[in-house]
Amino acid sequence: MRVKLAVHSRKRKKSLFKAAKGYRGGRSRLLRTVKDAVDKAREYSYRDRKVRKRDFRRLWIIRINAAIREHGMNYSEFMYRLKTAKIEMDRKTLAYLAMEEPVLFAQIAQTVKN
Repeated sequence: MRVKLAVHSRKRKKSLFKAAKGYRGGRSRLLRTVKDAVDKAREYSYRDRKVRKRDFRRLWIIRINAAIREHGMNYSEFMYRLKTAKIEMDRKTLAYLAMEEPVLFAQIAQTVKN
């Protein structure tokens, strides 16, 4: 039995070139370079989806810390007191309140302080 690969190889090649659209020079025109460029880009995108989560968490912590210092506490103390007061709020929400709703954040800080 004879197997013809033209259809599948064309499909594979087409999808690689489509993924490399917008790359400069040979990285969008030469098959071997395109393969390398697309593979590397996919590795970076996989890795950076994890890094993005890390970066946002770091940003939220910085914002909460800056806001809570105005109320005479630091971040770690605030988070500890939040837990002991049984207030379950994630860092994303707390950071939003600190930035956009300072009055509400002040109320939370006051509740936690007492």
